[in-house]
Amino acid sequence: MNGLFKNSVLSLVKTLSHASRLFPPPLRGRKAVKKSWERGKSPLPPLFQRGELGFKERNCQDLQSKFHFPSWDHPPLKKGEKGGFEFFHSFRTKERAVPRYATKGGYSGKREKNPPALSRAERSHRRAPESSPIKGEDVSKAMNVWTFVLLIAIGASFAFAGCGKKGPPLSEAEVKAVFEKSLPSTVDDKIWERVPLHSAKLLLQDVVEPRLIEASTPFVRVQSVTDGRKIAFRLTWDDSTLDDVPGSGRSGDACAVQLPAASSADVPAPQMGEEGKVVEITYWSAIFQAVANGRKDDINAIYPQAKVDHYPFEAPSLKPGSPVQQEMAKRYSPARSLGNPMAGPRNVPVQDLLAEGPGTIRPAEKAISTGNGKFSGKGWSVLLVRPLSTGVQLGGRTQVAFAVWQGSRQEAGARKMRSAWIPLALASAK
Repeated sequence: MNGLFKNSVLSLVKTLSHASRLFPPPLRGRKAVKKSWERGKSPLPPLFQRGELGFKERNCQDLQSKFHFPSWDHPPLKKGEKGGFEFFHSFRTKERAVPRYATKGGYSGKREKNPPALSRAERSHRRAPESSPIKGEDVSKAMNVWTFVLLIAIGASFAFAGCGKKGPPLSEAEVKAVFEKSLPSTVDDKIWERVPLHSAKLLLQDVVEPRLIEASTPFVRVQSVTDGRKIAFRLTWDDSTLDDVPGSGRSGDACAVQLPAASSADVPAPQMGEEGKVVEITYWSAIFQAVANGRKDDINAIYPQAKVDHYPFEAPSLKPGSPVQQEMAKRYSPARSLGNPMAGPRNVPVQDLLAEGPGTIRPAEKAISTGNGKFSGKGWSVLLVRPLSTGVQLGGRTQVAFAVWQGSRQEAGARKMRSAWIPLALASAK
């Protein structure tokens, strides 16, 4: 919707800009006439050339032949001298422009402060014979034309803006899971073009330590599709930096989806559940994604300038993959030897977790989720696919929450931007 509104406004501005050049508003006052005359190449002011005061262009030439148009800096004329003229018009009374002091005999030399109202015959007599206004036209007609042009421009701008590429429909109050027989496998699948999009507002995690002090990601855009057995979420958010390398003092970009482990009217607390009320979390990491995409699981992949002289488990005498070689390798990989699930290597960039409150997170007994992410240079698009929670079925409702970490802001663990519970509505089967 933002893109459509932006395109509409830009199209309107461009259209009005061109219209203002084709139909400039009427000039008002002696200074305005002088300025426009000095810019022009014609001996007559452009005001009179366009005929905006009611005179035809040919009549302007007639006026030039009957009256002398001196320079604006010419000294005041003496009584009885010919030359000079002045026009007046009224937008309120819609009177046509007529010569005020110009008569057949020339310039009167007398300027009346409050000239008496003239009858139609007198006004006709005091005009130059060939300079009669166009019949049926006055200044108000020019203004009406200008208004009409503006209305046409506004309508055209919205019409042309609507011809562009439309985004997905919006869902402001809840996340709507659309039913599809087959779930999308990538973030670029065409299915997402017609799936409702919900902008989930993110909040600071400032409930438990370590707290996040400064807000980073204001919202995450969410779309969802289900086939009745599994549910897919597409999360997109803005992030100008790519953080997918682990190391001391480094943090990676990440996101997560949280669902109640079982459907119930009494939902757990949104801060990772509570005691006796388990929540299921599907966690994606950019660091995991880089390994799944083919980055080598060795020190040179993280520190390209590092030089390793020798590892005993890489000795030529040890057959690669043999029990002796693997046992030797564990001695130099303490985290992996202890079964740390964060040690890797990984085939999928997603991890399944369970929690019953802050500080109670643990790995799930088995991996049930899949996913993948893509960095565009302006932000992340991540696809997460997992089974539906217990008790949730097509046409039903439950709750869902989201979290986002930006590695460039040293966000990790509890330092994150997270949402409250958001209603999740599953569509019925087609």
